[in-house]
Amino acid sequence: MKKVTVFTPTYNRAFCLHQIYNSLVNQTNTDFCWLVIDDGSTDTTKELVASWINEGKIAIQYVFQENQGMHGAHNTAYELIKTELNVCIDSDDYMTNNAVELILNKWKSVSNKEKIAGIVGLDVFKNGEIVGKQFPKQLVFSSLSNIYNKYNVTGDKKLVLRTDVVKKYPKYPIFNGERFVPLGTLYLMIDQEYQLACLNQALCVVEYLPGGSSNTIFKQYKLNPKGFRYARTLELKHVHDFRTKIKKTLHFISSTLFIGDYQFFKNNPKKVLTFLCLPLGFLFHLYIVFKSKK
Repeated sequence: MKKVTVFTPTYNRAFCLHQIYNSLVNQTNTDFCWLVIDDGSTDTTKELVASWINEGKIAIQYVFQENQGMHGAHNTAYELIKTELNVCIDSDDYMTNNAVELILNKWKSVSNKEKIAGIVGLDVFKNGEIVGKQFPKQLVFSSLSNIYNKYNVTGDKKLVLRTDVVKKYPKYPIFNGERFVPLGTLYLMIDQEYQLACLNQALCVVEYLPGGSSNTIFKQYKLNPKGFRYARTLELKHVHDFRTKIKKTLHFISSTLFIGDYQFFKNNPKKVLTFLCLPLGFLFHLYIVFKSKK
């Protein structure tokens, strides 16, 4: 069995999938398989991936499902993955040519893996510029939340996770009529029990295409309020920084207003804070409504 599964959720991205395919074909270490989760594409994704399977250059598994959104594709991937490690590479991104080699070398160097959930590495833009900041040189292990909140690292990072750890936690919930639940909810739960091995090297080349969730976040808030309220509830339970708690509380209030059930306190771990923030939360909600129309 291969050591790593690279999985790619995709929806109508046949025009750019060649980038990740080519990067996988050119890997310096081939101890991986590629799992493509086609989340209901209506373009030529199926035929394109079939042609690559016929080429036989790398091990590829293709799975089609009705559209559920990114989190639903992650659920399917985690059900299917059997390798020790897994890493998600989005359909508009691709791996550096030595990424698998870097991952396996780093993982081999971790002597006591019991409380290590995986590896966190760097994303870079096409021009080679690091997304955000690197990890402090002395930082060997850290939770993902501490990387950002304690060590002031910024920018998206690439997570390589132990499959057995991922399978310990609940799947992302699927809400009728919604297509988005923040993926960070899983990572937040993992954070409570595990750390990550920090790798100050580039694993993934990223490009934020128009229409991706990174570029439509205010509309996502409006269209997927149940998914975001689920996320805010978890965040309010686990986040310790007070300013961050205020921010998450305002988002919780706004999501509840979008849902329209006015359940501001049910299953809310910070009821008093939510009550105190209600007036500001209403104003914040109006701001999101305004931004979502642009």
